[in-house]
Amino acid sequence: MSNNHYDFIIVGAGIVGAATAYKLQLKYPKKSIALLEKETKIAMHQTGRNSGVIHSGIYYKPGSYKAENCRIGREQLVAFAKKYKIPYNICGKIIVATAKEELPALENIYKRGLENNTPGIKYLNTAEILKNEPFIEGIRAISVPSAGIIDYVAVTKKLVSLISEINPKSKLITSCEYLYTKQEGNKKRVYTTQKNYSTDTIILCTGLQADRNAAKDHANMNLQIVAFRGDYYKFSSESKHKIKSLVYPVPDSKFPFLGVHFTKMIDGSVECGPNAVFSFAREGYNKTSFNLKDTREALTFIGTWKLFFKFWRKGIDEYKRAFSKRLFVKELQKMMSKLEMTDVTPCEPGIRAQAIDTNGGMVDDFKIVTKDGITHVLNAPSPAATACLAIADEILEIALS
Repeated sequence: MSNNHYDFIIVGAGIVGAATAYKLQLKYPKKSIALLEKETKIAMHQTGRNSGVIHSGIYYKPGSYKAENCRIGREQLVAFAKKYKIPYNICGKIIVATAKEELPALENIYKRGLENNTPGIKYLNTAEILKNEPFIEGIRAISVPSAGIIDYVAVTKKLVSLISEINPKSKLITSCEYLYTKQEGNKKRVYTTQKNYSTDTIILCTGLQADRNAAKDHANMNLQIVAFRGDYYKFSSESKHKIKSLVYPVPDSKFPFLGVHFTKMIDGSVECGPNAVFSFAREGYNKTSFNLKDTREALTFIGTWKLFFKFWRKGIDEYKRAFSKRLFVKELQKMMSKLEMTDVTPCEPGIRAQAIDTNGGMVDDFKIVTKDGITHVLNAPSPAATACLAIADEILEIALS
């Protein structure tokens, strides 16, 4: 066998790509897999730049990919972490209403949680909120005991290491950017910036670049990836005692982001955020990052402008907070009035790959398409990290059918 041939090629070594390769290797232990990653290390984008939350599945539409895969995926993820001694903590979270106007939305979340069989959820009154989180003020909350925190980079590294343990012929190949695929006889020739490879089956899990790679294969998308940056702040060592677990606001049901929240990280630190602002660079992690190609593509797509028109007030508010620590802290003070400006400092931001359709709708569910034997994971938004092992099963069912 040529050292440039692999039975399967997976493109993208974020957590979804790594989980897919791992599940594939378990299914076919004697077949070889190449996991291609354009960066020098794995998990450098969305996987390594998020809140690290193990989601409960309480928010998602019953019966959706998100709801089903989050429930099953959470169970698989926790079992995986236990087996391989990956640090995690099922610390629970609370979703806090701070005003009467938020109570109907909180009730809807609770009902949805019951429909999704979210374990152990219950209401908390003001006294119970303070018992759970002494610095958080609210009039009512939902306790979600199945939520937690984990190191997703550690999970991804373990997934990748297990692949080569199962089959030493399987390889992680870094600094290897996918270019395109051509059918040559009964094989597929995969062109990259490093080498050309042949394979029988290729699956692309490329996150922020998913639409561009799918376009190369003329896949039917009806969407485009638009990048949203999320800014975070970190509590000082003297202030981190103010949060014990995970604390979320009641989200705006018309907006697919969950709002700025408090997260007790796996290392004991506390982060708060993220906001959600349009990014002028798909992989731009600074507030002033700019990429001409990314910006041109986003701003010449009709769906982007329709989205802006729908949410222009929300978008302006998010941008104001992005450039004003005072406004960011003011938003957090709705739940923690005693939070001081000196309690938090900026820390590493993240970028979310959000699929937008031509009507300006944010594609809310997972989207996987196959064309000519090439499978593209076009949309894998949160809770993709939580659900990675379950999503991998879905991807393989579609790719191998």
